[in-house]
Amino acid sequence: MALMTAADYTRSLQDGRTVLLDGRRVDDVTADPAYRNAVASIGRLYDLAADPANAEAMTFEATPGARANRIWQLPRSYAELVERRRALELWNTEHVGFMGRAPDHVASCISGMYMGIERFEAYDPARAKALADYYHYARDHDLYLSYVIINPQADRSKGAAGQADPFLTAGVVGETDEGLVIRGAKMLGTGAVLSHEVLVTCIQPLTPDDAAYAVSFVVPIDTPGLKLLSRRSYEAAAPSTFDYPLASRFDENDAVLFFDDVIVPWERVFVDRDVKMTLAQFHETPAHVYQNYQAQIRLAVKMKFLTGLAHRIAATNGLFPIPQVREALGQLAAEANMVESLVAAMEARGAQHGEYFVPDRHTLYSAQVLTQQLYGTFVGRIRDLAGGGVIMLPSSIHDYTSDEMRALIGKTQQSPVASSDERVKLFKLVWDAIGSEFGSRHQQYEMFYAGATFVTKSHSFRTYDWDAAGAMVDTVLASYDAPTVTASSTEGAGR
Repeated sequence: MALMTAADYTRSLQDGRTVLLDGRRVDDVTADPAYRNAVASIGRLYDLAADPANAEAMTFEATPGARANRIWQLPRSYAELVERRRALELWNTEHVGFMGRAPDHVASCISGMYMGIERFEAYDPARAKALADYYHYARDHDLYLSYVIINPQADRSKGAAGQADPFLTAGVVGETDEGLVIRGAKMLGTGAVLSHEVLVTCIQPLTPDDAAYAVSFVVPIDTPGLKLLSRRSYEAAAPSTFDYPLASRFDENDAVLFFDDVIVPWERVFVDRDVKMTLAQFHETPAHVYQNYQAQIRLAVKMKFLTGLAHRIAATNGLFPIPQVREALGQLAAEANMVESLVAAMEARGAQHGEYFVPDRHTLYSAQVLTQQLYGTFVGRIRDLAGGGVIMLPSSIHDYTSDEMRALIGKTQQSPVASSDERVKLFKLVWDAIGSEFGSRHQQYEMFYAGATFVTKSHSFRTYDWDAAGAMVDTVLASYDAPTVTASSTEGAGR
C-alpha cells in the first residue's frame, strides 16, 4: 500500500495509451499541450494527500499500520463520514470545484459498490469476489479511475440493441476462457485521458433485449484495442494562465471510448450480461448515493468560489452602495449556503447500511434536483453583476509587452479599490468561470452530469417518504367529519 505522489502519477500515465486528438495520436499526455497542465493539477492533488503533514486530514488507517487516501474510506459512523467529507473539500478547493471527475468521484462509486457487496454476492459470488479484490487493489495503489456509463447518442427512440449498428454501444461480442470480448463505444469519459483505469457499465435503463450491453467491468486505459477520441482541448486553446486561469489548468477533458474487441479478464468483470444487476449495482448498493454525494461536496466548494467572485466584482466596481447589488449578493450567498447545508443534511440524516454509514438518499436527490435548476440562474446573476466588464478586456497577456498598450490599459481599466492590472486579472478569471468555452461547458456539465432533469426528479419521487406524508393527510382528514348525506338533501341538491 502506497500513497501516490505527483511524480508517481506523471510516470504512470506514460504507458502508451491510445489518445486521439486533432487528427493525430498523442504521444505522451503528460507532455502534450492539450493535457499537461491538467496532469499537473491532478498531481498536486496527489501531493497534497501524500504530504506527511496532511496524514490525519487526508488519509485513514486502511489496515493496521498502513494508511490510504480518504477517497477510498468506508465510513462506519457519522463522524467518519464527516472526516472523509472534509478531506474531499480540501481536495476540491485545489481546483475550486472545476474538476468534476477528479480521482475522488469514481473512487466513491467503487467504494459504494463495495459497501453493498452482499448484493453482488447474492447475484454471483465470483463477481462479488472480483469487485472486492478490485476495490482493495485500487485503494492500495491509489488509482485514479474514470468511468463511462452512458451510451452514444444515435436514434434515441431505440435502445442499444435497436440501433442500426448493433455494436455502436459497447457490448459483449464474445467470450473466451480469459474473459469477455467487448466491441463498441461508450461516453462521456470525463477525465479518462488523465486516469489510470476506467469503469465501463450502463446507468441508463436497459431492456431484456439489451443483455449484451448489461455489463460492468474495469480495464486499464492502456489496454490493447481501447481508443480514446478526445474532445477539443480547452487547455490547448488557452494561450496563458493569465488569460484563462481555469481552462489552462483544470480542463479534465471528455472522451468517447471505443473498444475494438478488447479482452476483459474475468477478475475485472463485476456484472456479466444481466440487465437487472446492472441497475442494482447502483441503486441497491450505496454506490449511486456515495458517488453523487461526492459531486455535491464538489459543487458546494465551486459555488462558494463563485460567490466569492461575485463579491469581488462588486467591490472592484464600487457597487456595494447600490441596494439591488447587495440584494443580488445576498441571494447568491443564500443559494451557496443552501448547497453546503444540504451536504450537511445528507450526513446528519444518514443511516447504517450494514456496517457502513451512508448519506441520506432522498436529501441527496433533493439537492440534485434543486442544484440542476439553480446553476444556470446562479451564473446568470454573476453575469448581471459583471456586465460588459468581462468582455471589454485586453486581448491577451501580450498586450502588456507594448508600452503604448499598457498605458491604455491603465487608463481604461480602472477601479476604486484595485489597480488596472488587478482588475484585468480578476475579470479574466470571471470570464473563464462563466463565459469562456470552458465556462460554458461547465454550465452544461452541472445541468446534466447527474442525468436529465426528469431522471433526478424520478429519483426524488422514488425515494421520498410518501407514506409519512400521506399519514399526515389521513390524520387531518380523520379529525373532522364529512357531511351526512340524506335522501332529502340529495333531492334538494338535484333541484
